[in-house]
Amino acid sequence: MKTLQIIRQKVIDKDYYLSDHAEEEMLDDELERVDIENAILKGRIEKKLTEDKRGTRYRIEGSARDDRIIHVVCRFKEHGNLIVITAYAL
Repeated sequence: MKTLQIIRQKVIDKDYYLSDHAEEEMLDDELERVDIENAILKGRIEKKLTEDKRGTRYRIEGSARDDRIIHVVCRFKEHGNLIVITAYAL
């Protein structure tokens, strides 16, 4: 299964969590969890970031419910857990 499909399935299954940083950034940009989910389910991997020693991060570009373009940065942790590291409106 492709990476984006795996990420989307984690969202569908509600098998992911938001970092404290993601929650702070979402609050600043008036984004809700449903906006993050929408962006992941309908967006695309815009960039694969491989320089982080903690693991590859994926920057997904998609839209919030109000059609604003947003970025969602996530990665897989050990044991396959998905964490949303940050999310912000462009």
